Amino acid sequence: MEGWDPNTKSTLTQIPLLTTKAGPRDGSAWTQRLKEEYRALIAYTQMNKSNDNDWFRISAANSEGTRWTGKCWYVHNLLKYEFDLQFDIPVTYPATAPELELPELDGKTQKMYRGGKICLTVHFKPLWAKNCPRFGIAHALCLGLAPWFAAEIPILVDSGMIKHKDDAASSNES
Repeated sequence: MEGWDPNTKSTLTQIPLLTTKAGPRDGSAWTQRLKEEYRALIAYTQMNKSNDNDWFRISAANSEGTRWTGKCWYVHNLLKYEFDLQFDIPVTYPATAPELELPELDGKTQKMYRGGKICLTVHFKPLWAKNCPRFGIAHALCLGLAPWFAAEIPILVDSGMIKHKDDAASSNES
């Protein structure tokens, strides 16, 4: 964590680390891992709310906990931009990080792969590999999606690639 800003360090140290090294094919060990994932997500969400920095909602979309969906949002120039968030837990999880997808932004930035998967290869994947199995979904959101949002959403808004829902609605009425 050397060279990180104090806010990121503080946030990261408050997200519980995970201990169970198990993926979707590991039966009861995977169930234990999911419990740890939920604990970390709840802690991260509560911390964000207490710091007035609430920016996502996710939940498992299936009973196995291998498909996750939700919403995430970013405030830019006092306007809230909301996006669908989805991802699948890879079979090789936790050795492989989940690929976070924002489908409605597909093709709007070069820092994205087909299907709306955000690019995390250069900065995040080595960090994930170094911290496997201690990192989980909450860590992917904190160290993957949050910085990506901070870097990309303002550029996409300022370039006109994405419009606020109120702007889009008023242009449709014209």
